[in-house]
Amino acid sequence: MKDRINALKPFMRFCAAIALVCLTFLFPLGGVGQVTSFGDNASNSYYGNGDAPRVTIDRPKPVWMLFERDARIHGLQPFQALVDAAAPGSTLRPPPGIYAGPVNVDKPLIIEGGGAVTIDAGDKGTVMALNASDSSVRGLRLTGSGTSHDTDDACLDVRGNRNVIEDLTLDNCLFGIDLKQSSHNVVRRNHIRSKPVDLGVRGDGLRLWYSNDNLIEGNEVVDSRDMVAWYSHRNVFRGNMGQGSRYSLHFMFADDNLVENNHFRDNAVGVYFMYTHGGAARGNLISHATGATGMGIGFKEASDTVIENNEIIYCGVGVGSDLSPFEPDSSIEITGNRFAYNGVAVLFNSETGGNNLRGNVFEGNLTDVSYGGRSENPDKNFWEGNYWDTYQGFDSNGDGFGDTPHEAYAWADRIWMEFPMASFFRASPVLELLDFLERLAPFSSPDLILRDQKPRFEKTRQENAS
Repeated sequence: MKDRINALKPFMRFCAAIALVCLTFLFPLGGVGQVTSFGDNASNSYYGNGDAPRVTIDRPKPVWMLFERDARIHGLQPFQALVDAAAPGSTLRPPPGIYAGPVNVDKPLIIEGGGAVTIDAGDKGTVMALNASDSSVRGLRLTGSGTSHDTDDACLDVRGNRNVIEDLTLDNCLFGIDLKQSSHNVVRRNHIRSKPVDLGVRGDGLRLWYSNDNLIEGNEVVDSRDMVAWYSHRNVFRGNMGQGSRYSLHFMFADDNLVENNHFRDNAVGVYFMYTHGGAARGNLISHATGATGMGIGFKEASDTVIENNEIIYCGVGVGSDLSPFEPDSSIEITGNRFAYNGVAVLFNSETGGNNLRGNVFEGNLTDVSYGGRSENPDKNFWEGNYWDTYQGFDSNGDGFGDTPHEAYAWADRIWMEFPMASFFRASPVLELLDFLERLAPFSSPDLILRDQKPRFEKTRQENAS
């Protein structure tokens, strides 16, 4: 046995040398712990990372042979052949028709589909991957991704900068458009729909991950899971429509994003700011966020955010706040919004203070303002110039403001504030009678929830027309 081992030693040394050469080739600058970088670095300056290079962050996706894909694409021309034949920087205008995916675009290209080109991946993997910068993809229909959440099967992966993605139709895909470490892109006028499966197992219609300074404009995201931005800063979401999803728009560790003039309806949550700093939501219409978690706009440990001139109607909760503002000496500014026909217009789950509410309209809500527990210090939040349809006072001098402050107290409704299970009985005849009797002859001193020193007496003409 010893002689056999000695005879094999030269071969074992040879194998070890070959392995060392391979490792040196794969990891030339510092061993197996280094991440291989690629792409241009100038446009990937992230918070705290300086000019860190773009790195490979995708889990390797499996390769599916043609026979493993749905038979409907077996006789189709592969779109990849057209991409491979196109010169870098050229414009590719394929003939109208249906082509087989998947497609990998690894060089700058302008692809013009004219609304007459479909690429179908046959229900496996991702339909198209844009692994290039300074490119445009327009007028295509991308369909038929796989169903794997592990590999994020999508209609379109974007892994480059300064690209234009517009006028696409994306359907029958798990994820819609997935941007990772991709900045200064324009994503405009795309129609996105997930696979027809239950809400919890759909993919995100539009996702940003470590992607900054992008313009997301005029898209329709219907029946997907979420539109989400993770660790992504200074993006603009303008004029989009979201319907039939979970979160219309969810920010997490994402700062200074702007959400304006969007229409979000029939989703569980409209816009949610979680662990964020800065940012604003302006001019949005958010409606019919109903159900047990229904919420128009929500905060979780968010700071220095502006909520301005939005219309929030028919939601379970109009604005829900939890430990916000979170940072010392920061605030949440809620100005000029209309809260109408909501279960609770504004709900504070914690009493951190620092919320300033000015010039808002409260009408037709079951409850205008509520706290998760008792309101120990209502002056922590600032109220001024709001219109309350429950205001009981006069404007004797005609200056447009009430003669006396508007004050809201917790009477019998404190029952469901302190015991959430009792909210099932809200607006029931029994609680209405109990509330009336307590106001008529109080059993105990009620809690003061808010005091608006200068309530508006009437809505403006424009607000009356809403």
